[in-house]
Amino acid sequence: MTENIAAENTPAATDAATTVAPLDIVVLAGGISHERDVSLRSGRRVADALTGAGHRVTVLDPDAGLLDALAAHKPDVVWPALHGASGEDGALLSLLEAAGLSFVGSRGDDAALAWSKPTAKTLVARAGIATPASITLAKETFRDLGAANVLSRVIERLGTDLVVKPSAGGSAQGVSIVSEAAELPRAVVEAYTYSDVALIEQRVSGVELAVGVIDTGDGPEALPAVEIQASSGVYSFDARYNAGETTFFAPARISEEAAELVAETAVAVHELLGLRHVSRIDFILDADGTLWFLEANVLPGLTETSLLPQAIEASGQELGAVYGALAAAARH
Repeated sequence: MTENIAAENTPAATDAATTVAPLDIVVLAGGISHERDVSLRSGRRVADALTGAGHRVTVLDPDAGLLDALAAHKPDVVWPALHGASGEDGALLSLLEAAGLSFVGSRGDDAALAWSKPTAKTLVARAGIATPASITLAKETFRDLGAANVLSRVIERLGTDLVVKPSAGGSAQGVSIVSEAAELPRAVVEAYTYSDVALIEQRVSGVELAVGVIDTGDGPEALPAVEIQASSGVYSFDARYNAGETTFFAPARISEEAAELVAETAVAVHELLGLRHVSRIDFILDADGTLWFLEANVLPGLTETSLLPQAIEASGQELGAVYGALAAAARH
């Protein structure tokens, strides 16, 4: 049976309550991916915000009993706060669709497109948006054609200033920065720990930006961009989720012209990939003013150090109000 990891809460609405009528919302958090712990933190944070806004919230950890539990519960809306393959690859979202459940987030097929970083990059590049040059390398190719031969061709094409990452996944797990040829084999093997396909990109230097996009019913709009400055120089897993490892600037310290470009491009990517309700689009803004698309996140983190909540607060809105409006917009 699905574990209920948070009691149902029905407190009186606080000052953060919205004009949205109270909803019965099931938040899904946990799962079995490498990002389980992050998902649990996201789930509790979004549940607290929704509860504070007057909604009735139950948090469930998905398991074999989930679909039966949802059928019995009949919530107004399901909010998947799942990270990694257990939520972001589109499979669970497609099942929620098939069950006729209202849920916050993108439809399964669209989530699957964004989940694949090479696919998302290809679609975005075809629309004329800059994205770093890259090579997608399957584990079988790496093994069957010989690691040394394959990687020498990669270096000929892309150079040695590289970022290596799993082709699918989040929270910077399996991501390595490469600055010389000798580091590349280890980086590729590390990426294969999280996915059977590695994405090897030319590294682009500049201001690292994350842009939340939300749609509460009037069309997608970009939140203020959040600038990321990791103390180590790399926005790693530890830098994302350990307080003090990274300095965030919300809104980002960029010009008004650049901010407009970033916002417009984030919304364009959100629409291009067919995303729905909420997403986070990641970019690098280089010294020449070129904006480089890195990846799209269909279920962005909602922890105490996550970027989307910071962007909401930077916009002058309350988390509970925005989350409640998103849930209301998702309801059939």
